[in-house]
Amino acid sequence: MTTMIDRHFSATSDPLSLPQLTEMTGGQLLPLLGDGRSQERDTVGGAAPPAEALASDVTLVDRREHVGALEGCHAIAVITPEELAAETLAGAGPRWQIVVADPHAAFTQIIRYFRPPVDQDVPGAGIDSTAQIHPSAQVSDAACIGAGVVIGPDCKIHAGVSIAAGCEIGPECVLYPNVTLYSYSRLGARVVIHAGSTLGAHGFGYRNVDGKHIPTAQLGFVQIDDDVELGASVTIDRGTYGATRIGEGTKIDNQVMIGHNCRIGKHNLLCSQVGIAGSCTTGDYVVLAGQVGLKDHIELGDGVIVGAQAGVMDSLQSGVHIGSPATPQSDQMRVFAVQRKLPEMRRDIKHLQREVKTLISIHGSESNDSSSKAA
Repeated sequence: MTTMIDRHFSATSDPLSLPQLTEMTGGQLLPLLGDGRSQERDTVGGAAPPAEALASDVTLVDRREHVGALEGCHAIAVITPEELAAETLAGAGPRWQIVVADPHAAFTQIIRYFRPPVDQDVPGAGIDSTAQIHPSAQVSDAACIGAGVVIGPDCKIHAGVSIAAGCEIGPECVLYPNVTLYSYSRLGARVVIHAGSTLGAHGFGYRNVDGKHIPTAQLGFVQIDDDVELGASVTIDRGTYGATRIGEGTKIDNQVMIGHNCRIGKHNLLCSQVGIAGSCTTGDYVVLAGQVGLKDHIELGDGVIVGAQAGVMDSLQSGVHIGSPATPQSDQMRVFAVQRKLPEMRRDIKHLQREVKTLISIHGSESNDSSSKAA
């Protein structure tokens, strides 16, 4: 079934021509494919990171090491810093390069144009007049529904639920009491979110400026695909520029934390108190047992299983992994077997130490006797 989750947000601003976009950012427009004569005809309708960009989007590469992310990218143009020459990007995917002094500042400006920040004033109670709620949806009088929210057919929105401006909720979703959706969050069909969960809070991203921790951009959103269920008190942070995404059919237990820019695959099982740091990716049918922790930028392949309380410090391609740091189960079981023998080994070592001392003492006495006789 195709739902609203399969597309970008409806345009909130008019598309921009490439010259308009270049003027907005104060950059320089360079062709990567062809002779560049189509710049007036080519238009940009949105902005997204390379992995999420559509054919009408502009994307971002901020350093040479990240150029590989453009392979297979569909974006029409890429924002880059001045040190990235066109020859480096030729054939990477986008047809145009926009060179700017500060790519992150330029990309932030573009995202704010296409997905304007919502009003940060405290919303009033009840349903905003611009919200679109299907007649078959049930919405509690004690829920708060923000501006421009779309709620599909047969949804159930319980008391205390807060849905901020710009959110889209597909058909047959259930939001239990006190669920909070920050702005622009998107739910597919048949999503169930249990009490107290929060989607779209700012990611834990800061840069140090003059000895102070300054927040980095928090301009993305959370995207939940069809048939996902989230337990109570789950927290999922919004992406930096694009989506933090939970794949179709994934089930997440209570008190799980998922950081910004993560992409969780289809039909994963994440047990209670799992913690996933920012920019991690999991394949399909991954299982993370209770209290598993992943450091940032980890990639887990399809079918990976991580045992309870394991700490994942490196990417894992397949198999079952346990322990901290997480290692293949067969290796870790050998380690456990040795650990169980440590008390016995300790006794043996102490016994051997006593025997060595006795032998040294005997040998020393014999040496002294020999010396006396020789004298």
